Amino acid sequence: MDFSRRLLGGALAAGLAAVTLTACTTETTATPAPATTAAGADLRAGSGAHTSLGPIKQIDAGVLNIGYAEFGPSTGQPVILLHGWPYDAYSYVDVAPQLADAGYRVLVPFLRGYGTTTFRSPDTVRNGQQSAIARDIVDFMDALHIDKAVLGGFDWGARTVDIIAALWPERVKAMVAVSGYIITQQAAQQQPLAPEAELGWWYQYYFATERGRLGYERNRHDFDKLIWQRASPAWKFDDATYDRSAAAFDNPDHVAIVISNYRWRLSLAPGEPQYDSYEQRLATGPAISVPAITISSDFDGPAKDGKGYRAKFTGKYEHRVLDGIGHNVPQEAPHPFAQAIIDADHL
Repeated sequence: MDFSRRLLGGALAAGLAAVTLTACTTETTATPAPATTAAGADLRAGSGAHTSLGPIKQIDAGVLNIGYAEFGPSTGQPVILLHGWPYDAYSYVDVAPQLADAGYRVLVPFLRGYGTTTFRSPDTVRNGQQSAIARDIVDFMDALHIDKAVLGGFDWGARTVDIIAALWPERVKAMVAVSGYIITQQAAQQQPLAPEAELGWWYQYYFATERGRLGYERNRHDFDKLIWQRASPAWKFDDATYDRSAAAFDNPDHVAIVISNYRWRLSLAPGEPQYDSYEQRLATGPAISVPAITISSDFDGPAKDGKGYRAKFTGKYEHRVLDGIGHNVPQEAPHPFAQAIIDADHL
């Protein structure tokens, strides 16, 4: 999960605001468009309508054998949807069929350390750094002979979408990123925040310790369920919904990847040399030029308006706010997320 340095962890405990759905214009210098009102319950329409991803396919891609779900016609415009932590491909169980019905070929991979995705060699470092995950998805596209796709994601998935759009823009037709521009810059991560904001990072500090690693290994089912509840306090998911995703956390590499990811962000664990050139470019905060829609929710707190990262998107662009929705935007609000994918494709 991504309590970004821009966000206040205390926002999760705040009362939910009046619910609106807003979008900015596509002009880079224009003022925001008027808000369109929608009830939180309306935004959640269709959530939980589907309970199966269908058959999970497997493909060798780079250092991984990647498990993925596929929806829609093989001749459709490819859309790749990426999950985060502690979530999995089921975050798109309601989004993917909508996009398939609209004619898209939808691919939903399990990231390294999740579901049926495994390392091809036991000797490969179980590395969770951001550019390694992004490279995985580029390798996935190569393996499927996909030159260019529409990418969408939240949490780790949004960061991965941002990175691919910044480093490999020729592979991205358009993109949708929840929480906007969240590429990690390790130097910035070293700066302390106000106590209330630091409180939201409790799990990252826990993971920095051996006690935290052991605790997550032993208690990941209940730990991750707690994160779901805190990140989406108004989403009343049932046990069956959670358990479908929790099965993905039984991956033998899951704990190692999660711990590596969060320790790497705080410069407490090394990356791998083959990713150094990518990280050096990402450390400069590169702009994203591909057509983009960013989405914010209650999870984003005072960063919800998107103004803090607006300048990072230099192409056609919209920003949308989903008040009353938590962090798992595609699963909580599948129709608005699917529509954002379609709209981004037509920017």
